[in-house]
Amino acid sequence: MFFAETRTWLTELGVPGTDPDTNTLVSGRTFSDGCHWRFEAPTVNTVEAVETLLSQSARRGFTINRVTETFGLSRHTLGEIRDYVALGREYGAQILMSVGPRAIYDIGATVRTQEGVRVGYRLRGQEQLVRALEDVRRAVDVGVRGFILHDEGLLSVLGRLRAAGKIPEDTHLKISAHCGLGNGAAAQVLEGLGADSLNPVRDLTLPMIAALRQAVEIPLDVHVDNTKTSGGFIRTYEAPDFVRVASPVYLKTGSSALAGHSTRVTPQQTEDMLRQMEITAEFMARHYPRARQSQPGMPTAG
Repeated sequence: MFFAETRTWLTELGVPGTDPDTNTLVSGRTFSDGCHWRFEAPTVNTVEAVETLLSQSARRGFTINRVTETFGLSRHTLGEIRDYVALGREYGAQILMSVGPRAIYDIGATVRTQEGVRVGYRLRGQEQLVRALEDVRRAVDVGVRGFILHDEGLLSVLGRLRAAGKIPEDTHLKISAHCGLGNGAAAQVLEGLGADSLNPVRDLTLPMIAALRQAVEIPLDVHVDNTKTSGGFIRTYEAPDFVRVASPVYLKTGSSALAGHSTRVTPQQTEDMLRQMEITAEFMARHYPRARQSQPGMPTAG
């Protein structure tokens, strides 16, 4: 293999020296409940959609373990946030909500440019950092215990505040795909800053995802399909392999029904999300029945 010495250096640092051969690779790791995978319904930006997804999935015979909101906390009323929390408790699903002040809501135009696409949703200036923290404090006050973060600095601050007891110790900090995570070294940095789960960029190959699993211990959040603005791809047949090489893993499923990440979900789109999740659940049962999914009432943490 080429570049042997460089690969050795990486290995000595505890970083994978290559993307592994995944033909026979099995992660062997699980969530704390002994299960291998969980379902995540991403981009669920109305209370009505949350209620429909959680109630209808139960009726159709599959479990949604986590719901993520991406509209932004500062764009929801306190009543709506409380309803998210209540529905999560009723159905035993983890609720993660996005910190609201981020680049797409800021006055800067960079995020609208080709260069800005690479910058992502990161916070501009200390005032945006302050406002992001206020967003978290507002949500914590009404029971939210999980947040989607788009900025490494915000993660670092929240990780330290959690360690200091300023925010609840059971607060879950999830890194968004908009942070651009794509390699094991970066994954280790984010884990070290306090991330409880990592969402890599959406188009990584199976060996690239397997390398992330070798680099960190926390769960990975992997897109099975995605919104049209992020490519609109559907990787249903790869879902069993995602679990095989990367467990413990959240299968993020259903957002291919949506036009974008900061949109309100229509009733038809909610139905299309349910269909996509039902299909993925079928594929998991058909092709990888030995892999166990967490059930309602089991611990939501890793």
